[in-house]
Amino acid sequence: MPPFGPVDRKDLIRHLRKIGFQGPFSGGRHAFMVHVSEKQSLPRLKS
Repeated sequence: MPPFGPVDRKDLIRHLRKIGFQGPFSGGRHAFMVHVSEKQSLPRLKS
């Protein structure tokens, strides 16, 4: 597995949208993005 560092939330959302995910949608404790039948949780922003 290639090593990589922390990923900015905006970059994560942008890259997930590029590969076909929709969202982010509000839900429970975390926002999430949907791709066909898969659901990916996104961490909350630090306040």
